[in-house]
Amino acid sequence: MAASPAVVGGSAAARAWNRLAGAKRLGGIDLARGLALVGMFAAHLLTIDSFDVAEPSTWIDIVNGRSAILFATLAGVSIALVTGGATPVVGVARRVARRRLGIRAGFLWILGVILIFTGVPIYVILPAYAVLFCLAMPLLGVRPRALFAIAAILTLTMPFLVAVIEAIFGWGEATDSALGLLVGWAYPFPVWSIFLITGLALGRLDLSRTRVQTSAVVFGAIAAIVGYTLAAVFPAPPVTYDMTGAPTDAVAWFLASVWTADAHSGGILEVLASGGVAVAVIGACVLICRTALRWVFLPLRAAGTMPLTAYSLQVLVWAVWSQFALGTTTDLWGFRALEPFWPLTIAVLLVCMVWALVVGRGPLENLSNTLSRRLVPGPKITRLE
Repeated sequence: MAASPAVVGGSAAARAWNRLAGAKRLGGIDLARGLALVGMFAAHLLTIDSFDVAEPSTWIDIVNGRSAILFATLAGVSIALVTGGATPVVGVARRVARRRLGIRAGFLWILGVILIFTGVPIYVILPAYAVLFCLAMPLLGVRPRALFAIAAILTLTMPFLVAVIEAIFGWGEATDSALGLLVGWAYPFPVWSIFLITGLALGRLDLSRTRVQTSAVVFGAIAAIVGYTLAAVFPAPPVTYDMTGAPTDAVAWFLASVWTADAHSGGILEVLASGGVAVAVIGACVLICRTALRWVFLPLRAAGTMPLTAYSLQVLVWAVWSQFALGTTTDLWGFRALEPFWPLTIAVLLVCMVWALVVGRGPLENLSNTLSRRLVPGPKITRLE
């Protein structure tokens, strides 16, 4: 593996450089986070037609759903890396790590609620992240094989549970309820925990090894191919709706909800296929960053070192820009008509790169880290990310 040159010295700039591009950092994880961020920016800010393999202009539709799933899977990888990676912390260190993870979950939830109150018309993912972090707390000591087994079992069961909950709340209205927003039900945690657990399992392997990286690409690609092939060859039954928006055939609706690969459906095939895409992308990114191509992607890697800051900055800039240009923060189509994707994305990437090179850890990441350490003192835990 070609190592990035480390800078010797105790200056802030040297520490910042080593954090971004030091030999001990898995730059591919940062690259994958950066790709997930840009994918979510595209899903938020671009008007995208449904995917049609015969129409290349629609291929950008791959960002819908898959970017957020990649983001959630990377959350699991990150939790693994900051709690020992392939050698997870034990004893007192594990208890400290678990409590600190709980503090970070609370921080994410509060920040997510703040972003919701900007009125920007997206489903903010941070409250869902907070719930997922809480669900990860008891899993810090579980071995990778068991984690993969748990993820497989949940893949076959949780889509059914979510479909039942959706039916009870009125065919999808749970997402827009106050409670739904506060727990991030647009990313329903019974299903999305699968992506976090898969990422946690992946992070418990030695991601610095070529064999692990290539296995992630191969098995992720196989899962994606199987999932999308099953969806194409054995499609779910069509569903029709009445004037109130309720399905005319509850059984057909239920089957269509659980047997689908559609973005944001939470179906078994979406979990398998899009989850496979996420795993393959992570493996590919780590492989790419073994080569000189890692320097081409430095801006994405910089944003990937501070995903919480980059995500929040996008929402806040959107809110301010939309308020001044349109007089409201809630007009999605009006804001998209301003063609904000490229200027906003480039600006966020540049800000993140400058900050990463000059200061180091992102401001929100630093605040979260400081709060968790101050509120839960304990032994130093080696961070591998």
